Amino acid sequence: MKMRSTRTIMALSLAGMAVSTVLSGCSSGTAGTDPQLPPAAFVSTSEGPGDQYVIGPLDELTIFVWRNPELGAKVQVRPDGRITTPLITDMPAVGKTPAMLADDIKIQLSQYIENPIVSVIVNNFSGTYSQQIRIVGATEKPASLPYRANMTLLDAMIAVGGLSEYAAGNRARLVRYDKASGTQKEFKVRIGDLLKKGDSKANVRLAPGDVIIIPESMF
Repeated sequence: MKMRSTRTIMALSLAGMAVSTVLSGCSSGTAGTDPQLPPAAFVSTSEGPGDQYVIGPLDELTIFVWRNPELGAKVQVRPDGRITTPLITDMPAVGKTPAMLADDIKIQLSQYIENPIVSVIVNNFSGTYSQQIRIVGATEKPASLPYRANMTLLDAMIAVGGLSEYAAGNRARLVRYDKASGTQKEFKVRIGDLLKKGDSKANVRLAPGDVIIIPESMF
């Protein structure tokens, strides 16, 4: 009888441990299936032009010269495409990227100071036509927008106030110039699904020079 009691106690103890293990496993499994928020790194917060942005007339620039702040300046590109800064007169700026302009300024300043370090920042920009996004057709306010780094279709539509009342958003077209072939290509974009249904798959990345054409509905 004593041996049976001992065996019974051991069996019950093992059974209890097994139940505890199962319950613990269920608890951890449930926690592991909770939905995860997307990493913030996938959300673009950039507001400035892209690295390859080409400076255009009327763009506003900040020229910074390290350790020589008196040689820097905030300037606006003149309609003739040139800028003037301390020690530099009528420097061509249009058609250059900020890095290219910084290199040209560095060369000029090298006549006066040793190894200048120059940075060019684009503050407010209009851009050349090849650097703009143009939205035409059935939108609240057709416009030409300066291209910004990582700009998307949703960004552009918010900027122009969305679709007009009679727009056929899902029949819109995106026209893009293909430098490799020297031809234009058309792509279908579903602006209606993007704005009215919140379909994130309808949001596409834009490129400098894109033209978005939005037709009106036939009824």
